[in-house]
Amino acid sequence: MRTFKKILLVAAIVVVVAIVSAISLTVGWRPFIGPKARWLTSRQFERTPQRLERGRYIFNSMAGCVDCHSEHDSSKPGSPVVAGMEGSGEVLPFEGLPGLVVAPNLTPDPQTGSGNWSDDQLARSIREGIGHDGRALFPMMPYGFYRQMSDEDLASVVVYIRSLPPIVHPLPKSEIIFPVKYLIRSAPRPVTAAVNSPSSSDPVQWGRYLTTMASCEDCHTPSVRGTTIPGMQFAGGNFMKDKWGNAATANLTPDASGISYYSEDLFIKAIRTGYVGARPLSPIMPFEFYRGMTDDDLKAIYAYLRTLQPVKHTVDNSQPPTYCKLCRNMHGGGEKN
Repeated sequence: MRTFKKILLVAAIVVVVAIVSAISLTVGWRPFIGPKARWLTSRQFERTPQRLERGRYIFNSMAGCVDCHSEHDSSKPGSPVVAGMEGSGEVLPFEGLPGLVVAPNLTPDPQTGSGNWSDDQLARSIREGIGHDGRALFPMMPYGFYRQMSDEDLASVVVYIRSLPPIVHPLPKSEIIFPVKYLIRSAPRPVTAAVNSPSSSDPVQWGRYLTTMASCEDCHTPSVRGTTIPGMQFAGGNFMKDKWGNAATANLTPDASGISYYSEDLFIKAIRTGYVGARPLSPIMPFEFYRGMTDDDLKAIYAYLRTLQPVKHTVDNSQPPTYCKLCRNMHGGGEKN
C-alpha cells in the first residue's frame, strides 16, 4: 500500500511539473494571474498651450485617435466622424473580432467618459495597455506601438483629452471571448524609463517615429491569429472588413509590387486626397485623419518607408480575393505570390 501511495505521489508531482513547465514555455502565467502593471502615481501633466496644440495634432492627425474613439456616419461617403461626437467612443465595427470591442468615451464626462480618470490612468492606458479599471486592453488599441511615444508627446495627448468638451455617450464595456480575454493579459507591459523622441532634423529617424505613432506597421504587416509573419514587415495583405467596406492593406515596401513607383509628391497627394492617381483608397485607410499631418511629417514618413527592406508581395484590391501563400490571407492578387 505504501509503495502504491508513493507511486501516486510521484505521478502527481510529475504531472504538476509537466503542467507548470508547459504553461511557462507557452502562454506564460499572465493569463492566470493578470496583466503586468505598474502602480499608478498622482502625477498631473502641466497644461500649456504648446502641449494642447501638440496633443490636438497627435490625437486628430498623427495617431488618428479620433478615428476609433468617435461615432461615424456610414451613410456618407468615407464614413466621416459625426460632428460634435469627436472622442466620445464607438463600438468598433470590424468583422472577425473576438467579441465586442469598444473604443471608450475619452471626453471628460464624469458618468460615461474619462472625467473621473486620473492623468496617470490615461497615460498608462495609452502606452501600457492597462485600462482605468485595471483590465488589459484589447491590442487593437495599438499600445504596443505607443510604448515608443515620447514622454512629452504622451503628456500632450493627455492634456488635449482633458480639453475635449464633455459628451454624454454611454457605451458597453468590451467583452472579449474565451480564451482571448485571458491571453491578451500577456500584452501589456509597464513603461518605467524615460522615453524621448528622435530629432526631427533626421528625416528617416523622425519618419520612423511618426510611422510608429500612426501604427502603420500594425495594419500593413500581415499576421496570422495576431502573430506577425517574419520578413513581411509593411508588406501588406491583411484583409479588413467593416460596415464601410473591405480592402486588403497595401504593400508599403519599396519593391516593384509595393510603392517603389511612388514619388514623394504622389505619396503626399495620396494621403491628402485619398487617391493614387485616379484610383481611390478604401475609407478603411484613415487618410481622412492623416491628411492633417504637415508636409514635413509626411515627407519624413515617405523617407523612412524608402529605407524598408523590399518585399515581393502583390496585393491588388481591384481583383477578387484569392489565397496568398506568403501572408496566408485572402486578398486580391494572392495567387500571384
